[in-house]
Amino acid sequence: MEPIVRDRLQVLRYNGEKLIEIEDQAAVEYPLTIHIDNEEFATVVCTPANLKELVIGFLASEGMIRNIGDISSFDIDEHQGFAYVELKVKQVISKEYYSKRMIGSCCGKSRQFYFYNDAKTAKTIMTRQKISAGQCLKLMEKMQKSSEEFQRTGGVHNAALCTEDELLFSYSDIGRHNALDKIFGYCIINNISLKDKIIVFSGRISSEIVLKVAKIGAGILISKSAPTTLGIDLAHDLGITAIGFARNNQLNIYTHPERIV
Repeated sequence: MEPIVRDRLQVLRYNGEKLIEIEDQAAVEYPLTIHIDNEEFATVVCTPANLKELVIGFLASEGMIRNIGDISSFDIDEHQGFAYVELKVKQVISKEYYSKRMIGSCCGKSRQFYFYNDAKTAKTIMTRQKISAGQCLKLMEKMQKSSEEFQRTGGVHNAALCTEDELLFSYSDIGRHNALDKIFGYCIINNISLKDKIIVFSGRISSEIVLKVAKIGAGILISKSAPTTLGIDLAHDLGITAIGFARNNQLNIYTHPERIV
């Protein structure tokens, strides 16, 4: 297994007065190329941990699979950086579907930015789940404390699947979208219900992240970072409560505030 953190890096640090030599740590960056039915599908740059969860979550997010039963064989060559997936029902992989914009027909103008696979797999969330602002902040605190990789390097993003009161599990990755795919993949592998679940996240709430959360099926997204305009528009259209800047005992509610009590 590839290391996820490189230790004993020789670094020069300026301490306000002079340069001193120290040892530091850094998160490992690792390319993983995914093949589907003997055809190259994508290369994901990631943290080399929980690769099975990452691949399965990524394929579900891309609309290639719906559940673990859609896969007939799965193998990862960690040394070479390849994942090999065979599907029970063979699909024609059209690169056009994964790079071409599609104009949606819904009322929200923001959906014109969907790619074909996003329009096929993103779900509008209808949950009536509610959570207090205090619970949001407590979940954020739990997620931050759970990430050993972040504590060591400061170079990864964190994502956690939660209920209103409990952090169920979390993942770290150099790619913020990868951390969400690992959550999705773990749920698919272990047949975990995503009804009334909450995503707590360290990164920016961009349109890509909102789409990932919609595909997972969570109705509440809590981040310690800022949103983008398209991220806000998509969260509004997709029925997701988007909460940003959840830190220092404060938070901002950008969409669907009716779920926050």
